[in-house]
Amino acid sequence: MATYQPLHDWNVTPTEAVALQQQLRSQIRIEPLAEPPKTIAGCDISFNKFEETVYAGIVVLRLDTLETIEEAGVVSTAPFPYIPGLLSFREIPSLLQAWAKLKIEPDVVMFDGHGTAHPRRIGIASHAGLFLNRPTFGCGKSVLVGKYDEPALERGNWSPMKHYGEVIGAALRTKNKVNPVYVSPGNWIDLETAIALTLQCDGGYRIPEPTRRAHNLVNALRRGEQKIS
Repeated sequence: MATYQPLHDWNVTPTEAVALQQQLRSQIRIEPLAEPPKTIAGCDISFNKFEETVYAGIVVLRLDTLETIEEAGVVSTAPFPYIPGLLSFREIPSLLQAWAKLKIEPDVVMFDGHGTAHPRRIGIASHAGLFLNRPTFGCGKSVLVGKYDEPALERGNWSPMKHYGEVIGAALRTKNKVNPVYVSPGNWIDLETAIALTLQCDGGYRIPEPTRRAHNLVNALRRGEQKIS
């Protein structure tokens, strides 16, 4: 079974959550991977509007073929309110429950969200990476913080996202003439590797396959079309 390191309790106030982010960010390491990964997981969360039920899912893929080799889902209750910049406190607990169900511990983990592209440089991908002891990165559909120049329209082009003069991520074109996605390192990975992995996980859609399949899984759970294993 996949394991993780419980670094702190999730029963905190918003003020305590911000203090925890400030404290934990010093532990984040942005560096190249030690060895090429063979498996990658995608993580996503779904909510019904105005409800606190969380549908969390993780899908593990082989990187060379993009074949799905395992998936895990959880239905639980959010322990924390919706506050921009603090979404990891709302979403990570359920993802950790799903992670604990996995029999295959993936080599690298992609989140539908951000890593360093966050006001305090500790989005869900960075925060969760500290728990998982695995290289993690974010691939978001929208910008939380940072400004960038539009990358050229062909797939594979990217431009740096900057916040207060610091490069925090990249706006990456995953499909010709389609809006970019926003890639940022989480922990134990660098930006260039996160970009390369995002492009490698191409299934012909704007969203890379790991998080696209996780998105499909959590929506199937939410609609009751898929049972939890």
